[in-house]
Amino acid sequence: MSLPKIELHYHLEGGAPPELIRELARRHGEDISGIFAPEGGYLYRDFARFLKVYEAVTSVLRQPEDYARLTRTVLENAAQAGVIYLETFLSPDFCGGGDVAAWRDYLHAIAEVRVPGIELRGVVTCIRHFGGIPARRSALCAAETAGDFIVGFGMAGEEGAGRAADFAYAFDMAREAGLGLTAHAGEWGGPASVRDVLTLGVSRIGHGIGAAQDPALVAQLAGTGVVLEVCPGSNVALRAVAGWAAHPIDRLRRAGVAVTVSTDDPAFFATTMEREYTMLAETFGWAEADFTALNRVAARAAFCDDLTRARLLKHLEAPDV
Repeated sequence: MSLPKIELHYHLEGGAPPELIRELARRHGEDISGIFAPEGGYLYRDFARFLKVYEAVTSVLRQPEDYARLTRTVLENAAQAGVIYLETFLSPDFCGGGDVAAWRDYLHAIAEVRVPGIELRGVVTCIRHFGGIPARRSALCAAETAGDFIVGFGMAGEEGAGRAADFAYAFDMAREAGLGLTAHAGEWGGPASVRDVLTLGVSRIGHGIGAAQDPALVAQLAGTGVVLEVCPGSNVALRAVAGWAAHPIDRLRRAGVAVTVSTDDPAFFATTMEREYTMLAETFGWAEADFTALNRVAARAAFCDDLTRARLLKHLEAPDV
């Protein structure tokens, strides 16, 4: 679907094509052949295995130049699918081991990449299953580099690890630095996990589809305007839902919840924003007006500055401008 698109939930390493990771593994002398399926894609059975494969991918992205190359590939692929603005999750745990000086080197390499027709911003993420103390290091990296490129802070990883309160210090640090806040929840943990991360003061929730099981929580989200960064193709691929028809995004949207659509880790799930839109149109009968409205929600929820937001909204109204 050739509409301008805004994507808010995208893990940078999750956009790494298997052929790029194979090449980097050979260059760095590392054998990670076990993470690839016979047909060439990534091999995983469930979410736990997916996390292990994902971390294996990050293990061969060892240098700032590796991330620069990955970033160019990600932006070119996203732009081809019509994405005009992309917020990508970046973890200092994978880019410099939580050291601020090393993080700056990686960040410089990533932020310098330019591809015509698309703008990129970064959302620093701590990794939930790594624990609360490493999260503080990630938050420090975020606070020290907050600005035009780093616009947000979030939390990814195994959403069942620990409690949101374990990460409150990190989120407070990011908030004081003026960063937008988001956190993964409700992909697997149901309504309780969504309620838990709301205590962190987030304005967006990654996935959040488990909220659909609790009408009171749905009403709360609709009333407060907390935005869900929904990734339907990811949820289907990882079997968080039984299939496209069972996905709650349409029910949530009709209930007044602000939802957006993203690809999450497109290289793992063989998806693009065009495919997401096509499947949503075929499954729920969404038309161009629905997707335009969806992108307006995304533009307003983006962590970018107001001038960029105004430019995005104008482009959505008049794509040829």
